[in-house]
Amino acid sequence: MEINDKLRSLPAIDSLLSAVTTDLEIKQYPRELVINCLRQAVTSARDALRKGDDSAASQAALISQAKVLLKKHNQPSLRRVINATGVVLHTNLGRAPLSQRARKCVTGIMEGYSTLEYNVALGERGSRYTHVEEQLCRLTGAEEALVVNNNAAAVLLVLSALTSGQEVIVSRGELVEIGGSFRIPDVLRQSGATLVEVGSTNKTHLSDYEQAIGPNTAAILKVHTSNYCIIGFASQPSGVELAALAHKHSLPVIEDLGSGTIVPLTTGGQREPTAAQRLQLGFDLVTFSGDKLLGAGQAGIIAGKRQYIGPLKKHPLLRAIRIDKLSLAALEGTLMEYIVGNPVQDIPVLAMLHSDNAILKERANYLKELILEQNTGITAEVITLNSPAGGGALPAAVLTGYGVTVCRQDMSAAHMENYLRQQEIPIVARIQEDKVIFDVRCLLEQDLAVIASALSTSF
Repeated sequence: MEINDKLRSLPAIDSLLSAVTTDLEIKQYPRELVINCLRQAVTSARDALRKGDDSAASQAALISQAKVLLKKHNQPSLRRVINATGVVLHTNLGRAPLSQRARKCVTGIMEGYSTLEYNVALGERGSRYTHVEEQLCRLTGAEEALVVNNNAAAVLLVLSALTSGQEVIVSRGELVEIGGSFRIPDVLRQSGATLVEVGSTNKTHLSDYEQAIGPNTAAILKVHTSNYCIIGFASQPSGVELAALAHKHSLPVIEDLGSGTIVPLTTGGQREPTAAQRLQLGFDLVTFSGDKLLGAGQAGIIAGKRQYIGPLKKHPLLRAIRIDKLSLAALEGTLMEYIVGNPVQDIPVLAMLHSDNAILKERANYLKELILEQNTGITAEVITLNSPAGGGALPAAVLTGYGVTVCRQDMSAAHMENYLRQQEIPIVARIQEDKVIFDVRCLLEQDLAVIASALSTSF
């Protein structure tokens, strides 16, 4: 049959509609959506025919393809995945998972109206920022605190309100680039401030800062190198020295802590300073993320002295970068874990970073047993693994743990990994030496059965 004859033989949309009138799987969808998906299926079949492929040209094949398209409309693109990579703060996978208390707070706000900007006690308009300010001040020792939608926005607001049209001094060794090619110099330019670079990549002395201070200097900015390390012949002034120098010249000293933590944290051979410790050294303001080491949802936290937080609260940019009610609820619930709960046990990020190796090994062995019980033709082995913390946090930390390698002689690791990602709950794993690896550090108890079950179905 000639190609044109094959194209003309494709069923008409009306014919396909008639064929699916009693199909219960399709009847649940709006008519216009069904028509749209049938048209897409026919268009795809037409393109395939032009390439010599007629496997999708039958009525049954077209209806089947339309069902696949309809199902995609009924499934959110943003959905839960199983993180078998071992990367605790996996930026692509949403960074910090929320604690039970934080999830409960978010659910409560989702179910109806809220006190977002309403003062129940006074029966009048309130402020969204007051919901977490007291907790943040208690946990960091700050005089005041403010929350925006992420840490980049927090830095932008601080610089816009306090340094616009003036100079900000930054060490060359701290001109970091974070995810998405987002760079500190870009933030400075956007704020209207002028960047003054001092020192070299590996060494910056206190005298470098002092020599750069001039009549147009508005602040000294320190950027915590949370996503990389400079080691060897390298040095920076201490926080105490930098704060003393700034205050000697009546300047604020600001630190972008990046990932940030509010409890002492040492893991994988690396220690992370807390926000409270940095403020105690004399820093006037610190900024940090909510969805990294803190363990909350996306947020940018600014904590420090009242005289500098005040102008931020009045700045017009604040409204453009304000935190939304669901992120605020997640943050408040997480902060409650620090104040009235057991954060290292109850906040998933902290629990994963402090996971006991014996428990991880036991979890890996159990996953291996589940896989082998439900599968033939698959080999599985428990191995030791090293994992990064992720999310630009703790770059020098080496998290030792355990995982399970899985392979099949008749299938490449790439094919298996792709298959796992296509599951209803996508399973994201690692590939090494043509083996799929499930790092168990970030796996929940229920994830183990899901992984074993996925491997037991036909590929």
